[in-house]
Amino acid sequence: MPNALQGVLPIVAAPFTPAGALDEDSLQALVRHLLGTGAAGLTLFGLATECSKLTDDERRRMQAILLAETSRSATVAGIISITDHSWEVATMRARAAEAQGADALMLLPPFFLAPGDDAILDHIRRVVGSVQIPVIVQYAPAQTGVRIGPELFVRLRDDLPNLSAIKVETQPPGRYLSSLIERSGGRLQALVGYAGIQLPDALARGAAGVQPGCSVAEIYVALDRMFCAGDRAAMHALHARLLPYIGYWMQGVELIIRAEKHILARRGLIASAYCRHPTYALDAHELAQIEQCLAEFAAFLARRPDSRRPHAGSVGECVADGDAGPTAGARALLTPSE
Repeated sequence: MPNALQGVLPIVAAPFTPAGALDEDSLQALVRHLLGTGAAGLTLFGLATECSKLTDDERRRMQAILLAETSRSATVAGIISITDHSWEVATMRARAAEAQGADALMLLPPFFLAPGDDAILDHIRRVVGSVQIPVIVQYAPAQTGVRIGPELFVRLRDDLPNLSAIKVETQPPGRYLSSLIERSGGRLQALVGYAGIQLPDALARGAAGVQPGCSVAEIYVALDRMFCAGDRAAMHALHARLLPYIGYWMQGVELIIRAEKHILARRGLIASAYCRHPTYALDAHELAQIEQCLAEFAAFLARRPDSRRPHAGSVGECVADGDAGPTAGARALLTPSE
């Protein structure tokens, strides 16, 4: 695959027309934009893709668009999320994505009608075991009610060599990340989600990367680069500027989906901010907050970073504390030019 499962792997939004139909032109334009942000991979059908509001035909069309674009990239992986609650359907989708050229999969364990622990683990084993490409398991207990201890993921990894990473969305994620990395002896990578609210702590604990939304992917790429360059001060300062926005939006999944869509439309990356219903209605204060965010980071978002990461290892191994001082590039990213 073009890259290991590390760095910034944003969740691609699902653009719709003002009438609510899938907007394939906007999706293609958005994917092409994201390919130039320095992201290491693009993930389709996460929660931020409004995955539960898509038809099977729309999924096929969207998947074809994403993988056609990522297949032409030597540096950006195409990642397809498998969210079906039946392992019979999930394995069919997983194999189809692999056959179509997906570089990796993300798997959301089943949670509808509260299946038992054995059923959940069996689902993971069957789906991961049905393919050869790397698989990320999305662990989002607050959203799904499913709780899996890190020791169980390590046991699964013993039997499933292509189980490569866990996207940790516990709150807070830090201790879980540390336990997962330590127990697996580095065999399982840890990614952090939840808009990267706890990203600095996660990276310091050895997380390999982040899977945020895609509306301001450039900022997450800069945070990753600053960490890899050893410029922790610049990373913390930039994250502190972003935190009031993502902290507010992550109060609800529908809220952040709506905010992400609005930002993408305001940036001209998609034609419409339409979200399928049920959705969240932004009020005047929230719309003003988005405008403030866009104004604050306007010059920053206009940059096109180098597609290469500073180091080929995991983010947690980029530079040990104290090995590198502040870099001019990181400082330039932190302070937008006039």
